[in-house]
Amino acid sequence: MTNKESGLKHSFWVRFGSSTVLMIVTILSMILGGYVLFGILLSVTLIGLMELYRIFDVHKKAVGMVGYLGAMALWFSVMECAQNFTVIEACSDLGGVLPVLAGAFLIVLLAVYVLAFPKFNSEQITAVFFGFFYVALTMSYIYRLRISDGGAYSVWLIFIASWGADTMAYLTGILIGKHKIAPILSPKKTVEGCIGGIVGSTLIGFVYSLIFKDDLSGVYSNPVLLFTIVSAVASVVSMIGDMAASAIKRNKNIKDYGRLIPGHGGILDRFDSVIFVAPIIYFLLRFIG
Repeated sequence: MTNKESGLKHSFWVRFGSSTVLMIVTILSMILGGYVLFGILLSVTLIGLMELYRIFDVHKKAVGMVGYLGAMALWFSVMECAQNFTVIEACSDLGGVLPVLAGAFLIVLLAVYVLAFPKFNSEQITAVFFGFFYVALTMSYIYRLRISDGGAYSVWLIFIASWGADTMAYLTGILIGKHKIAPILSPKKTVEGCIGGIVGSTLIGFVYSLIFKDDLSGVYSNPVLLFTIVSAVASVVSMIGDMAASAIKRNKNIKDYGRLIPGHGGILDRFDSVIFVAPIIYFLLRFIG
């Protein structure tokens, strides 16, 4: 075995081990729900924000602290909402808190920008504000979907549409991928792989809905058709989320957001499609379901 082959084998097992641990943590936290899920998702949100802020060099500075505090305020507002409502419609805008919270966050952020001028530039301020929505708000929809009616079952659509599509796209691309879809941004992604990811995710969503059809029928009128459609739409969105995260890394000339997850990179490298998919699935289930 050559050094290259040995290195590839080692890399595969490192990646496989990390994926296994991540999957176990995900399954247990989703099943347990409640404060366990809240704590894990809040931690993941703050780490993801830190990874994003680090590439703009604000992760340990005043504006970065504003970003972390804003994210925590958002998450505790979500918890407050969860303690008062149980249906999916109740927490769509955090009971009217979200617009106020976002406005207050922007005012405080701009105040720090002005008072510390010229310590921070406009790109850094924009990145902090962007992170509030890109990481904190989108991640909160995982928790909001889990606490909704039927959430113990429907929350898995997020991972079916993101990780399922990613895995099927990867396998299809290896087997028959020929035509590059974005050669500059993601040179390994192919048109065939993307189609395989969409089809694979849709089939997984269909099979999943058949298995839990009886449990879902009390919440959704036609769960099989609904989950199949949602899986298909969300799988397309997951690929956009994946490439959007790649675009940010390309702009900043970095390979990964971090090294927290061996073989995968950082939190944002593994959750780049999840955070895009979560709000889409939440609102699709709300308005269509």
